[in-house]
Amino acid sequence: MKILLAIDSSSTSRNVIHEAATRPWPFSTTIGVISIVDMGRWEGLPALIEDAKHEAQRLVDWAADQLTPCGHEVFREIQLGLPKKAIPEFARQWSADLVMVGSHGQNQMIRFLLGSVAQAVVRNSPCSVEIVRPNPLGVNSSSQAMKILVATDGSECSVKAVYSVANRPWPLESQVRIMSVVQLFNPENRLPAPPFCSEYPTSSLEQFWKNAHIRADEAIAEARKIFAGTNLTMGDGNATPVGDPRVIVLDEAKTWEANLIVVGSHGRQGFDRLLMGSVSEAIALHAHCSVEVIRR
Repeated sequence: MKILLAIDSSSTSRNVIHEAATRPWPFSTTIGVISIVDMGRWEGLPALIEDAKHEAQRLVDWAADQLTPCGHEVFREIQLGLPKKAIPEFARQWSADLVMVGSHGQNQMIRFLLGSVAQAVVRNSPCSVEIVRPNPLGVNSSSQAMKILVATDGSECSVKAVYSVANRPWPLESQVRIMSVVQLFNPENRLPAPPFCSEYPTSSLEQFWKNAHIRADEAIAEARKIFAGTNLTMGDGNATPVGDPRVIVLDEAKTWEANLIVVGSHGRQGFDRLLMGSVSEAIALHAHCSVEVIRR
């Protein structure tokens, strides 16, 4: 497994390094550490660029020193560029399996005006991405038992997310809770669903609900089979609530005090994503805890 840590001098990057250093990873994992000297800040100021390069090198060297005792091979890299573009591009060139990046936690208005590196990495990376946050108690605890919430809709990308969790080592006594939200209409649809009116007979509505519940129950059952035999304890309350998954998954994670949410990505990009939005992206950006978005 190839894991790329995208770091800067912020405290959020320390969370990323700590998480990578304390969480168990598959045998023969390689951890890459990259820091991008942001040319959007320093372009045209050559003396400051050199200082920034030295600081970035010091940072990745320090991170490598924290990671080396874990027994994994550590690769380090610094580049000049724009972090929003350079991180996904390097992940593609390096054939990363997972990118880990911290979240600076900007409010919605700042994110709208300035954008977010974490958002850009989630949106544009060719591989899975984890946005790392401290756990609900304010400290990282991945060296201890973790509470992992897996949201699935039974689709191919959701099944991939389930397998991603099932095939990795986790701290002893870690728990996994599975949920599949029942929804009549997919919130990622391009056009809003037409309102129900008199032309929809009651029997049709009942069949819609029945089919939606069946799909959710099947997704839960399939995930339970995949997790059977792993070292993860199945948490109580595997559920099929009704509503908008972007709201319900976030609420469930907060109530259960999850350390990590794992969701699959349907892989939409560019203008399609702008029009339709993304459930996985919304969860990743607004959760109180770390979130992994798994891609095929």
